[in-house]
Amino acid sequence: MISVSNSDYAIRNYRPADFDSYVLLRQEAERLEPAGQPASPQAIAEHFEHPNYNPEQDLFVIESEKKIIGYTDMLPERAIGRAILSCWIHPRHRRKGLAGRLLEHAAERAKELGAKLLHVNIPQDNETAKSALPKLGFENVRRYLDLRLEMDRIRWQDINTDALGCRNLLPGEEDKLVVIQNRAFADHWGYNPNTVEEIKYDANRIDHSPEDIIVTCDGDKFIGYCWTEVTAGSGGEGQIYMIGTDPEYRGTGAGKRVLLAGLAHLKKKGMRVTTLTVDSENEVACALYESIGFEVRTTTLWYEKVVD
Repeated sequence: MISVSNSDYAIRNYRPADFDSYVLLRQEAERLEPAGQPASPQAIAEHFEHPNYNPEQDLFVIESEKKIIGYTDMLPERAIGRAILSCWIHPRHRRKGLAGRLLEHAAERAKELGAKLLHVNIPQDNETAKSALPKLGFENVRRYLDLRLEMDRIRWQDINTDALGCRNLLPGEEDKLVVIQNRAFADHWGYNPNTVEEIKYDANRIDHSPEDIIVTCDGDKFIGYCWTEVTAGSGGEGQIYMIGTDPEYRGTGAGKRVLLAGLAHLKKKGMRVTTLTVDSENEVACALYESIGFEVRTTTLWYEKVVD
């Protein structure tokens, strides 16, 4: 058990008895500073079940007067030697050096796991984090674009033609999806290779379903996929969670075909808007999305710190 305290604050590992208090903190964080992070008890409990995650080792909380007022959460990605952090401290308790103390605990845990890098992703307009992260030793290393498409802008007659040959993922095909994902993103910044266990977990999370994964094939081989997401209560906003094409089939139109099929699937689900996120340096993907009608809605920034 890690525990550091003074007369005002104690920083320690998360305990199962903290669940309700932690959920309330996450909900307050989303209310005060919306970041689009699911904060329902079900979503948080589901996150705790991630195959590579242990909340009692990878989640640290700050207590003040027996109330949780901050946290840092770390998702290890051992295959690429990094850990992704999320952190929030209640505004009333900021400017007290607590973020630095949380980071020390996260860095020690990262060392235990053999991680060499810590990564944090923040919205472009989060001025508080943009000011604090460099002081904590983080450097801005990447910019991602959040794109938005009004579905009524699409020429649906083109989709009916271009999306032919695509279908939904079938039960038992998770191993094929792992192969195409890992091939499609092998040369992409920040990609952590997936396993069948992780795919099964991810495909059955809240707002995810295997039937929402669209694939295109060459014989029995997956050559492209479009993983869509329909969020309950989103008001008709769907998402392309991930999309990829086998490197051997790039330039053949397979990527556009499966993208259009994914959009058609979302339209059938009643979605009026579709969003996705793309690396700003992925010029080929950005050009494809622009050609369909996607527009930049906002951006997010990735910060990196080398673990000493």
